[in-house]
Amino acid sequence: MIPDSGIWRDIEIQGFKTARIKDVYITQLHKGDKVTLDIRTTLERYKDKTLMVQYVITDPEGRETIKVVPQDTEVLSTQIDIDNPRLWWPNGYGSQPIYKIEAKLMENSEELDYKVYNLGLRTMRVRREKDQWGESFEFEVNGVSIFAMGADYIPEDNLLPRCNPERTEKLIKDCIAANFNSIRVWGGGIYPEDYFFDLCDKYGLVVWQDLMFACAVYRMTDEFTENIVREAEDNIRRIRHHACLGLWCGNNEMEVGWVDWDFFPKTSKLRTDYIKQFEIVLPEVAKREDPNTFYWPASPSSGGGFEDPNSENIGDVHYWDVWHGLKPFTEYRKFFFRFASEFGFQSFPSLKTVEAFTLPEDRNIFSYVMERHQKNKAANGKILYYLSETFKYPKDFDHLLYTSQVLQAEAIKYGVEHWRRHRGRCMGAIYWQLNDCWPVASWASIDSFGRWKALHYYAKKFFAPILLSVCEEGNTAELYVTNDTMESMSGEIIWKLYDNDGYVQKEGTISSTEKALSSSMWIKLDFSDILTTGKKRRSMYLKYSLISENSFISSGTVLFDKPKYFEFKDPRLSFDIAETEGKFIMTVNSEAFAKDVEISLKSIDSKFSANYFDVTPGEAVIVEIEKEWLSRHVTSLELKENISIRSIYDIS
Repeated sequence: MIPDSGIWRDIEIQGFKTARIKDVYITQLHKGDKVTLDIRTTLERYKDKTLMVQYVITDPEGRETIKVVPQDTEVLSTQIDIDNPRLWWPNGYGSQPIYKIEAKLMENSEELDYKVYNLGLRTMRVRREKDQWGESFEFEVNGVSIFAMGADYIPEDNLLPRCNPERTEKLIKDCIAANFNSIRVWGGGIYPEDYFFDLCDKYGLVVWQDLMFACAVYRMTDEFTENIVREAEDNIRRIRHHACLGLWCGNNEMEVGWVDWDFFPKTSKLRTDYIKQFEIVLPEVAKREDPNTFYWPASPSSGGGFEDPNSENIGDVHYWDVWHGLKPFTEYRKFFFRFASEFGFQSFPSLKTVEAFTLPEDRNIFSYVMERHQKNKAANGKILYYLSETFKYPKDFDHLLYTSQVLQAEAIKYGVEHWRRHRGRCMGAIYWQLNDCWPVASWASIDSFGRWKALHYYAKKFFAPILLSVCEEGNTAELYVTNDTMESMSGEIIWKLYDNDGYVQKEGTISSTEKALSSSMWIKLDFSDILTTGKKRRSMYLKYSLISENSFISSGTVLFDKPKYFEFKDPRLSFDIAETEGKFIMTVNSEAFAKDVEISLKSIDSKFSANYFDVTPGEAVIVEIEKEWLSRHVTSLELKENISIRSIYDIS
């Protein structure tokens, strides 16, 4: 570091011989069965000598294409054709082949500089077109409109040196396991390392990338303007070539803050500075440095200018009336957002995680230690409020933690399934939030130790490419099939109305076909002839399953009253463990309807192929436990002794 006007500043000294590659920008031109790479290479010269740039394209099978181009100007553009390209797709829509692009600056046979990029061949745009509801807002990849499914990503640790590629890969793989195809990098955190984007390329997550401005006001002095321009230039140049990059977004919640909040100063000068920063300066940087990627001024926004930034019918939305506004879960069904980029609900982490930061005397949600591990001051009270609206009061601390997770999962499920039922009008459900940076009560679906909460297991089901969901109201139940795959799907819905003794009161089937990339109601059921009294409503549930080509696709259950009123009977849950070469197979049985059956391990960690599921008597649920998921080697006997299971019946 060197002093500059009394201020110590970090500097970087770089040396080079003759010339170096200053910048490479690659534009993909897709036409028919060919992709043309238009490669613009910018040099920085020290000596005026004849130089060559050698481009090496390595396809996913390892085959090379080489082109050598003389470069006698500062900026050179060259085009290289790739015939019969293998296209990159988001998770669930296709594969993620990667091409390696190398640019080597040569003086005769000497290599002076070298740049390498991993490239996925795809078109990506944000489609915004007027329609009967307002204006669409959706990712379009290779000409296909994608329903974005995922969560908001925050820094993985409070101490950034503890982050590493292995930890991030585990998190990204957990996203894929839960059927994510998208992830939003929140503007209140940090710009992720290069390996984050490499992993999103590899596994197929479309990245909504906020610039790092959030929930504040900024004074646009000359020095600050220069600072943020350089910050944006550096990060856009670093990230822009990644296949996963879906859009650049100016900030998190600053436009809506100007319209709806009252906790920062709102002078005319600061308002003008906001427009300058996010609607003039930063979009100009984005257009100059990455003209092929869409820029969006804020999240949420309807396009800028403080014009109804949280509109239901234009742009993206952050919806918080469920949770902050204490509205019921059913409130989600009143809204048909074009793209829900943030909505959430809190829960506590598991007892195993809480034990990592508490002593026994601290294990009360209103203790000093527990409240220090809760950064939303009103949140513990909100959890209890929603719990009182939904479930009976838990009998102890451990069951309170469990019930809070089921509560969180049910809340987000209400929103996501509703919006997926209206695919085409709504085209994105990104919940807040994916991960934690420390052990804490929060909105996350995976805690700071990497343990899946109930929400993440629910997400695996409600983000499934083909989803069977129910919209229940009164004595009726509408069954919808949402098909987010590239092929039509023919199948059969099997539905049964059970009483709490496990006897079928009514049943039926319906066969139909759901077109690719569509959603529709297959059947509306009316049980007014059976649910004639409050007691009957409190003792019956509907189970529904979708079968296609003799394979189970999707299923669920629904009650016709609040769970706290349902007359659950002791399910007398039981399970067996069988071992195969690479996994353990767990078979779970019940003697009565069991809702939200949780499998937990006492002294080891693992994830499961399914958890927080419902069990109907006589219909066993099979759960797989891959041996590689276990935190240490165990025998089948030791695993069985480590497992405990419970359901909603057990909370009171």
